[in-house]
Amino acid sequence: QVQLVESGGGLVQPGGSLRLSCAAFGLPSTFRMYRMSWYRQAPGKERGLVAGISTDGGSTNYAESVKGRFTISRDNAKKTVYLQMNSLKPEDTAVYYCNARHVVTGWSPQDWGQGTQVTVSS
Repeated sequence: QVQLVESGGGLVQPGGSLRLSCAAFGLPSTFRMYRMSWYRQAPGKERGLVAGISTDGGSTNYAESVKGRFTISRDNAKKTVYLQMNSLKPEDTAVYYCNARHVVTGWSPQDWGQGTQVTVSS
């Protein structure tokens, strides 16, 4: 069974930091064949892309709103992708999800994981 399990969220004050993790289980084919991404969804808003990382970690991309504050990374041996979030702002409050996409077939899991809640508030 394919599972993407997000963790590491919590309540943090503005200006604080959090590190999110997403562990992949049961992906067809090896983890290093998947481009990994982080998305977030705030209440009343659509889910949007936060950051993406290539299969070997050599290429990353970010939403303009998080550039310079967030860093995506991956450990292929651990089948895990991370999102280091610094200088957090209240507008970063959302449920954060990860996603996997096979770079050859384009396959992605049908269902999203449970996500991890990030709340930035004083």
